[in-house]
Amino acid sequence: MLAKRVIACLDVAAGRIVKGIHFLALRDAGDPVEAARTYCQEGIDELVLLDVKATSERRASAIDTVAAVAAAIDVPLTAGGGVRNIDDVARLLDAGADKVAINSAAVADPSLLTRAAERFGRQCVVISIDVRRTASGNAIATHGARVAISRDPIAWAREAQARGAGELLLTSIDRDGTQAGFDTALLAQARAALRIPIVASGGAGTCASFADAFGAGADAALAATVFHDGLLRIADVKACCTQRGVRVRT
Repeated sequence: MLAKRVIACLDVAAGRIVKGIHFLALRDAGDPVEAARTYCQEGIDELVLLDVKATSERRASAIDTVAAVAAAIDVPLTAGGGVRNIDDVARLLDAGADKVAINSAAVADPSLLTRAAERFGRQCVVISIDVRRTASGNAIATHGARVAISRDPIAWAREAQARGAGELLLTSIDRDGTQAGFDTALLAQARAALRIPIVASGGAGTCASFADAFGAGADAALAATVFHDGLLRIADVKACCTQRGVRVRT
């Protein structure tokens, strides 16, 4: 069995890390290049960099920020935000990203996933799905969680996998920034339906949160606030997972 991955997420806007709760009330959380270097020194396995306002502002992702972060690290980098077409994917990969996360544009045009996988390889293509709980069940949210779509996220993830996505970044909007723990029920549903790796996002609060996500079927677990604010150390997260019998990268 492959070792589980611990990932730090850099949500960026205007060249700075930002963080909020439920994708709202964003606050400054530091310089992305400095944070990326620190996380690498502390043993992070991968980084995810998302330009959180690119889609809602109808612009491409901040290539300069992606390039600066990529040049400063020695771990895999996933970049996303504002990806609308194949050219946007190419630009992010050329800037140094190893993988590109696609969200809203894939919902609007699922063939984008296939075209990206055929041109760059499915290992580069990450389907990013933001999930919000509604009265009738889970639904997809796009455009930085501002637009709700009445569509089952697990069914969409299965289609994305069939179309060429090589990994799923699965975010619970309701858990985002709350430190209440990952949505393990959602993760278990996704794991039962998919073959591709799943990255859990939204709700990391304690070291045990990561072990719980891995126990529910996640291949990797991502956190932002608890790392940015120094509430959790990467070494402690990995130690906790090891104590719980979860094999993590060292």
